[in-house]
Amino acid sequence: MRRNSLDIYSDILNISVSGAKKTHIVYKANLNFNIAKKHIDALMESGFVEENAKLYFTTERGKIFVEDHRQLKSMADM
Repeated sequence: MRRNSLDIYSDILNISVSGAKKTHIVYKANLNFNIAKKHIDALMESGFVEENAKLYFTTERGKIFVEDHRQLKSMADM
């Protein structure tokens, strides 16, 4: 089953909580570099991820998104 963008965003945000390089995100989220860059750029533009010294970190806003996404997924599975 294919993941949608929200699932991929959630994966990237979970991986980036403690800081992650793009390579780490690519492998942990099972993405290619082009797709990862597209999603990371969108997350940065939305204020969910910030970059510092070539590491990506999930912002507080991003953590809220992850929690909301998790809750919605669990409700949908009922």
